[in-house]
Formats: sequence, C-alpha cells, structure tokens
Amino acid sequence: MIDVLVVDDDFRVAEINAKYVGKVPGFRVAARAHTAAQALASVQRGTIDLVLLDHYLPDQTGLELVHRMREQGHGTDVIMITAAGDVTTVQTAMRLGALHYLVKPFTFAALRTRLDSYAALRRTVDRVGGRGIAGQEQVDRIFGALRTTPTPPSPGLPSGHSEPTTDLICRVLHHADHPLSAHEVAAETGLSRSTAQRYLRHLEQAGRLRLSLKYGDTGRPEHRYAWVAP
Repeated sequence: MIDVLVVDDDFRVAEINAKYVGKVPGFRVAARAHTAAQALASVQRGTIDLVLLDHYLPDQTGLELVHRMREQGHGTDVIMITAAGDVTTVQTAMRLGALHYLVKPFTFAALRTRLDSYAALRRTVDRVGGRGIAGQEQVDRIFGALRTTPTPPSPGLPSGHSEPTTDLICRVLHHADHPLSAHEVAAETGLSRSTAQRYLRHLEQAGRLRLSLKYGDTGRPEHRYAWVAP
C-alpha cells in the first residue's frame, strides 16, 4: 500500500480528498494535516510515501514546506493540489520536485489519473532499480510513467456549464448528510445562488439529484436537493 498524507487547511476539503484517495486501489490515507507544521511532523515520522499538498496553508505555503522537507533530507514524493494557478508557483513546484500539479476544483477522475501514474512510476522504478544501472530505455520508462492522458469532458453538459463546477456541486451533495437548498449549495461552493440553481436544475433533470420540497409557514416551498447514488 502507498501511504498518503493529505494536507489542506480546509477540514472539509481534506475530508473530500481523503475519501477520493481511499477509492483508489493501492492507496490509503495514513494521516491528514491542516498546517505546514503538522505536515512536516508527519513526514518526519518516516511513514509517508506521498504528500497531496495544498499551497495555501496558515503558517507556511506548501512550497515553503517542500523546501524545508528537502533541506532536512526528506525525499517524500509530492503532488500539489491547490487553487494556485500562477506560472511562478507552478515552475517553483517543478523545481522542488513535485511530480504532478492539480488545480482546484478537480474531478475524482483527474486525481485518480495522477495517482495511477504515480503508482506506475513506483512499479517502474522498482523493476529498473533491481538492475543497479539504468540505460536510456529504462530512464525513458521511468519518465514516461508520469505521463497522464487528459480526461475527456463529460458529454451532455449544456452550454455555459463546466465540468469542474458540476463536479464541485456533486461533491458537496454527495457528502451532505441531508438535502440542501440552492442557497446552502451556493454557500458551500462559493458560487452565486443563481449559478448553483442552474446547475442543480440540470443535475436533477439528468437524474443525478433528487428534488424534494420543504414547506414553511408562509410563502413558496423551498426546493431541496439530495444526491442519488448510482
């Protein structure tokens, strides 16, 4: 098993990411951290194979954490999972040895593709490592193991709808323990209420959500949406 440390300052996002990791065969979440200090302590214990690392942490940035890890001699592998999409941050992550860089919001399929390529890398290194010396063919295999095939967009999305936003709303509803209104979904995702309502209506019509009505003392009933398990 590949032991993973999930690092994100948002407890809810860390929980979602951890559940995603748990769905990929061969991977398990060994620990979670919400600050750079907590993450470094987990790495120092020596039981972590891979860090899924957010850049925006309360005490240090994710890249500052990676720099400290390397200074202390920790070669733990890192995949950045962050909303930071500026070129400077991406380049710095590459120079510090991050194996992949996944921009939020992302789909489970996008994360799984990168975890699968990471597992392939480890298998390739293990096979080549037994020979002691790697020729060009073996080196090409090692570098090629990290290549990923872009995930095609889901068919059938209406004009003006994006897959990342659709996936973000689906994640919120999937992990909710009760039906949510458009207002609550908007608050959870940071979207406007009208945008949330538009996506919720499409998902309900597509059979991915179940619509129910909550009647109050006065006024129109409130529409509430619940995840429908496939």
